[in-house]
Amino acid sequence: MFPSYDEIVSWMPDLLGGLSISLQVTALSLLLGIPFGLLLALGVLARNPTLRAASLVLVEVGRGAPALVLLQFIYFGLPSVGLTIEAFAAAVIALAWNTGAYTSEIIRASLQSIAHGQREAAEALGLSRIDELRYVLLPQGLRVALPALLGFSILIFQGTSLCFTITLPELVSRAYEIGSTTFRYFPALLCAGALYACISIPAALLVSHVEKRASLYAQR
Repeated sequence: MFPSYDEIVSWMPDLLGGLSISLQVTALSLLLGIPFGLLLALGVLARNPTLRAASLVLVEVGRGAPALVLLQFIYFGLPSVGLTIEAFAAAVIALAWNTGAYTSEIIRASLQSIAHGQREAAEALGLSRIDELRYVLLPQGLRVALPALLGFSILIFQGTSLCFTITLPELVSRAYEIGSTTFRYFPALLCAGALYACISIPAALLVSHVEKRASLYAQR
C-alpha cells in the first residue's frame, strides 16, 4: 500500500537532511576537485617528464577506477595501513580525486584548443609562461571548459548516492533507513529520486543555457 500524504511529509526532514549532506559533499568535492584538475592538466602539459608522469598516473587512476572503488579504498582500505578517515572526509577525498581526474582532461583539451597565434602573441609581448597562462590561456580555456565542467558537476551530485556504501547518511542512506523502518522501500526511494530530480533538472537546464551562450560567444 502506498503511504499517505502525511506519512510522506513525515519523511521529509530526514530526506532533506540527507540531501543537505549530498549537496555539501558535492560542493566540497568540486571546490577541491576542479582546482586539482587544473593542476593535473598543467602537470600533464608540463615539460618536466617526472611531473608529467606523476600527473598522468593520478589522472589515469582517478579516471580508470570507478568512484565506488575509490570510496571503498579510502574508507575501508586505508585503515589497514593505519590511516582512518571518517565517512564524510572519505567521500569528499574520493569524489574530489575523481573530479580532478576527469576535469583535468576537460581543462587540458580546452587549453589546447586555443589558437596557436594567441601563444605567439604572448611570446611577442614578452610575457613569461606564468603570465601567458594567467592572462591569455586560462581566461579563454576556462570559458570553453565551463559548460562541460557544469555538466560534470551534475554527475558528481548524482554520484554522491554511492556514499551510502560507506555509511554516510546522505539522501540514499536516509531513504534506505526509512524503508527499513516502514518496509516501504519503493516510495522512500521514489521520494529520494524526486529530490535528486529537483536539483538535477534545473541544473541541466542551466548547463544547456550556458552552452548556448558559449556557442554564441564562439561565433562572434
